[in-house]
Amino acid sequence: MKILHLADLHLGRSLADFDLIDDQRYILNQILDVIKEKEVNAVVIAGDVYDKSIPSEAATNLLDSFLNDLAKINVNVLMISGNHDSDDRLNFGSSLFKANNIYISAIYKGELYKKTLSDEYGDINFYLLPFVKASQVKRYYPDAKIENYNDAVMTVIDNANIDDSARNIILSHQFVAGGSSDPTLSGSESVQVMSVGLVEKISYKCFDKFDYAALGHIHSAQDIGREYVSYSGSPLKYSLSEANSKKVLPIITFKNKGEISREFVELKPMRDLRHIKGKMKDLLSLDNVTDTDDFIYASLTDEDYIENAISIFRATYPNTVKIDYDNSKSKAIEEVDISAIVESKTYQEFISDFYHQIYGTDITDEEMQIMIEVAKEAGVDI
Repeated sequence: MKILHLADLHLGRSLADFDLIDDQRYILNQILDVIKEKEVNAVVIAGDVYDKSIPSEAATNLLDSFLNDLAKINVNVLMISGNHDSDDRLNFGSSLFKANNIYISAIYKGELYKKTLSDEYGDINFYLLPFVKASQVKRYYPDAKIENYNDAVMTVIDNANIDDSARNIILSHQFVAGGSSDPTLSGSESVQVMSVGLVEKISYKCFDKFDYAALGHIHSAQDIGREYVSYSGSPLKYSLSEANSKKVLPIITFKNKGEISREFVELKPMRDLRHIKGKMKDLLSLDNVTDTDDFIYASLTDEDYIENAISIFRATYPNTVKIDYDNSKSKAIEEVDISAIVESKTYQEFISDFYHQIYGTDITDEEMQIMIEVAKEAGVDI
């Protein structure tokens, strides 16, 4: 059986002020092409299907279209909710979807949802665990010792009577840690980085009974703790920190128990997100301008501030998302030790010393008066 692992679609998301619904439709159509080409039998979607708990009409229409396209090609779909999803909205119509081989577990109801599919090697058990909090699980197991997310997930799994001699797959949307290491974040996830056993993090060992753990929540594709406890990552770049990364589709092939292989298919977005760096005149010279529809994050190395830089960039790159500076002044700001000039100084002395460290010259009387007026408006006691 060939299984395609998806997660973190975040349908309806924007990048800064740019609507991504067309980009998401483009990438879902590309995913459909891969499913057909690779003859995938099942698609698992491990949460954060929507970007908001109250999704836009465009987002719900896009999901409806995607699921209908999957149903038309007779692909099994198994989907859970994530922390961004509204459980009730994602769960709506789930009983009707079953008639088209679409299985949704969006609300934890006291037991781990199980769906068994078969191939020439026998049965494969899919366990669907939507995003859960410790308080939700505690409601169904009041006598269990549940103090954190890790306890909650282990309680759910321990009470599922899982036959670990069978082929088992779990879908889960949690922040999973691999022993002493944390997953690599892309910058666009909503997570609290805490120790295992505290607020949000759970151990990869929760999934020891499973041949494959299809994880959602982290936007970079990676294994955690061991092979096949895996995040698929998001299908699009949703953060500027992802500009230099590649997005992939994991396709997992299951044969007999223990016989698993995996390939990654690279995704090509409609509009890439790129980070470019250099002097403005060089970045915008005709010899260097390429793919003008891409989303652009530009770091300027010009020493002088350029008025309306983003407007100038958008004349060439209309989808410019951000402009910042990487020059001697920005480096000085990063390196300066504020604490060394704060102690035992008046506000004026503090501002004067800070200005001198950053710019190498003394602040003028006019500039100081502006800083004093701003501070007073902000309620600073001078």
